[in-house]
Amino acid sequence: MIEVDEIDVSYGNIQVLWDLSMYVSEEDNVVAIVGPNGAGKSTLLDVISGLHPIDDGDVSLWGENINSLTPSDIVKQGFVHVSEKRNLFGEMTVRENLEMGAYTQRDELENTLNEVYELFPILEERADQRASSMSGGQQQMLALGRGLMAQPRILALDEPSEGLAPQITERVFEKIQEISEDVTVLLVEQHVNEALAMADRAYLLENGRIVEEDTGAGLLESDHVTAAYL
Repeated sequence: MIEVDEIDVSYGNIQVLWDLSMYVSEEDNVVAIVGPNGAGKSTLLDVISGLHPIDDGDVSLWGENINSLTPSDIVKQGFVHVSEKRNLFGEMTVRENLEMGAYTQRDELENTLNEVYELFPILEERADQRASSMSGGQQQMLALGRGLMAQPRILALDEPSEGLAPQITERVFEKIQEISEDVTVLLVEQHVNEALAMADRAYLLENGRIVEEDTGAGLLESDHVTAAYL
């Protein structure tokens, strides 16, 4: 579904990803990318989303090279990225935010909206509420729901637990697990234990390089991961 082949990525004169390769297959429900702050995890998602250029290497979705595609073209290909910033339209209502997520799937809007409301009942209850007036956990649910409105084949989530209380974080992970039953999830997450526990496969990214790759359970047993992150 995704193939990243030996990419180099920079910000100006500073290189942040080095000869990085990874993939997501049809058999994966959750693929986790873990590592310390500043390792390049968010940059990797930005690259796949078309938000940041590649210096060298290739990125493909379903066998098609997407190096030159725009972010909107990549959404139409079925790859949807929910940023850690959420990027909600604060003065718009919950429903209006969800409708914005369906800009590539207008014909299916009502059906998809009902599916999102079934997954996140709080969004239906607060449909007419401004997004900016919601709690952090509710805003994260809205960001996830808006991403699903585009009917993705792969949903990339960047730090979905960022800034949330532990109890809310647990609920968010439960929802991600539920989403992964129907949509492949590419998960970047600081909560290493929780991310690896739900991952079919996982990558450890440090200093812009993949340093370990294994099943989620395999990385949980890695001496390096245990010592550095658990």
